[in-house]
Amino acid sequence: MLKVNLPLLLGCTLFAVVLQAQTIIDYIPNDTPDSRYTLHDNGRVTDTKTGLIWQRCSLGQTWVKGQTPEQDSCTGKPEEYNWEQALQQADKNNFAGYSDWRLPNVEELRSLVAYDRYNPAINSSIFPNISSRYWSSSPNASNGNDAWVVPFYFGNVNSYNRYYSSHAVRLVRSGE
Repeated sequence: MLKVNLPLLLGCTLFAVVLQAQTIIDYIPNDTPDSRYTLHDNGRVTDTKTGLIWQRCSLGQTWVKGQTPEQDSCTGKPEEYNWEQALQQADKNNFAGYSDWRLPNVEELRSLVAYDRYNPAINSSIFPNISSRYWSSSPNASNGNDAWVVPFYFGNVNSYNRYYSSHAVRLVRSGE
């Protein structure tokens, strides 16, 4: 017979639930309100502050238009790539009829960070169902084996090995 430690099981379950809830910190200004973005029906969004056009879903996910904007979503699991593969995915992407998608540099990717929230530190109504870490196109100049990554759990920037690390990809294009 299997013995289960009920308090431990409940604690682990509660921990898993807590990790899935975005926390918003009220005393920090919201720099990424919904009004900052212009939504397009085909799964693109324009950031009016930076002028950049983003894919709302990570590579590997599918954009699903709901009956209301609140029901719009990204389905599926984000695919993960090493850095070279991420750059190649950007080169061959033809989403929404555009062929000029690219991997964002670290500053562009960091512009999506919402500092008034964490878990995830991004506007999750604009960018739903995100992964934890995203590659940038920026190599780490002080370590040639690394490139910069934005982990959207807290929104900090870290350096990871370009060859042995796998992370998600969100593509961007310059404004029109």
